[in-house]
Amino acid sequence: MEHHNTVEEAKIMCPHVLLFPLPIQSPINSMLQLAELFCLAGLQVTFLNTNHNQQLLYRHTNVESRFKQYPKFQFQTISDGLPKDHPRSSLLFGELITSLQAAAEPFLRDILTESGVTCVIPDGLFYYAVDICNEVGVSVISFDTISPCCLWVYLCFPKLIQSGDIPFKGNDLDVLIENVPGMEDLLRRRDFPFYRLTNCATDLYCQLALKEIQSIPRSHGLILNTFEDLDGPLLSLIRSHCPQTYAVGPLHLQLKTRLADKTMSSSNSLWEEDHSSIQWLDAQPIESVIYVSFGSLATLTKKEILEFWHGLVNSGIRFLWVMRSDLLREEEFSHQFVKELTDGCEERAYIVSWAPQEKVLSHPAIGGFLTHSGWNSTMESIVEKKPMICWAVYVDQRVTSRFVGEVWKIGLDMKDICDRYIIEKVVKELMVTNKDKLKKSVDKLSMLAEISVGEGGSSYNAFEYLVDDIKKLGRKDINPNCIR
Repeated sequence: MEHHNTVEEAKIMCPHVLLFPLPIQSPINSMLQLAELFCLAGLQVTFLNTNHNQQLLYRHTNVESRFKQYPKFQFQTISDGLPKDHPRSSLLFGELITSLQAAAEPFLRDILTESGVTCVIPDGLFYYAVDICNEVGVSVISFDTISPCCLWVYLCFPKLIQSGDIPFKGNDLDVLIENVPGMEDLLRRRDFPFYRLTNCATDLYCQLALKEIQSIPRSHGLILNTFEDLDGPLLSLIRSHCPQTYAVGPLHLQLKTRLADKTMSSSNSLWEEDHSSIQWLDAQPIESVIYVSFGSLATLTKKEILEFWHGLVNSGIRFLWVMRSDLLREEEFSHQFVKELTDGCEERAYIVSWAPQEKVLSHPAIGGFLTHSGWNSTMESIVEKKPMICWAVYVDQRVTSRFVGEVWKIGLDMKDICDRYIIEKVVKELMVTNKDKLKKSVDKLSMLAEISVGEGGSSYNAFEYLVDDIKKLGRKDINPNCIR
């Protein structure tokens, strides 16, 4: 029997995956969950993170010791090209993406030429990684960490530009956008990812979205953090652009299920989590508390924070609010401000700077979630059977919140409204008046999510197919185009 010890055969025998997340909290979290799933499947995994975010992960989590149990796993870091004191805030997100691209392009070319990486899984926004992989002959499967409903809107961008739907003419944000198949009577201008878009050619985010969708057909496939019973109709539409689409979510639940008797997965937070929030919840009645968090990027004005505060206090409902130190826009956040807010209502309100969100949402005292509708938060809320009030701010959150309210009917969409009287009314609606109806819908979706990641479920099988395909993709005889 002949033995061929060529580099090419070694690659086929030992699939080696490189994951490259968008340098913000939610995509890093999803990618780390996917990385751990790959480790459990026996793949060799390299996780490419920015120096800045890696230091935060090491400081605030046990990620280093946790991944040490997987001998085929390694972290690798890259500079994001920004000075140490750069705030890396949502308002300067464009700077971060542009600067990282300048550093990442030569880095990726070098590492893919010199290492035994057989498959790259970049965030969908990193269109340039797809081009580099195709140049050097390495397989690439993009992972779009945004909501599939938003991705489908992105895929319709060229059609919307051609039909004159975007940029919008006039100021009426309640006009329906009719040229997105599957969303004809649903999507209003205010639900559009870039609802203030005035010029497609000069808008950085619109251009990034266009480049992202142009790169999809040049990938071997597409990974999405969803499940068939949640997004089936949209997945069919997305597969008309990329047949090899793997719906492997909810990722955090898939990981929990597969870890089973092993050590439970821990936090992947870039912020220090305040666990006193759990102790406070322990003292509250069942389903009596609404959890309030606007995610890791959104900023609010002082006026907006006060409107939410008064609306919540006047509702009479207990609440746990995550107020990040950088939540306040254009102003220094002070402990004095928080102290003044909480004076007189300590019994019903608790404020932390960051919370262990999965633990909070799974706590029996939580009855609902006032959220920015980030995709990870939405998935976590569904899994933990918590109905939502959606106050969407950016991009995919705007489309997702519309689906939460109108398609899945598991929450109330309150985007673009920041009025204490309406906030009070909507909180009461979620936690009292409409509670049973919303709870019934979210309970059903949670059960379907659970089934999807169990053995033989749609997401469980999709992950198995993904791993099998990664093993095959070490060979050069696969056509690097996901359009058949």
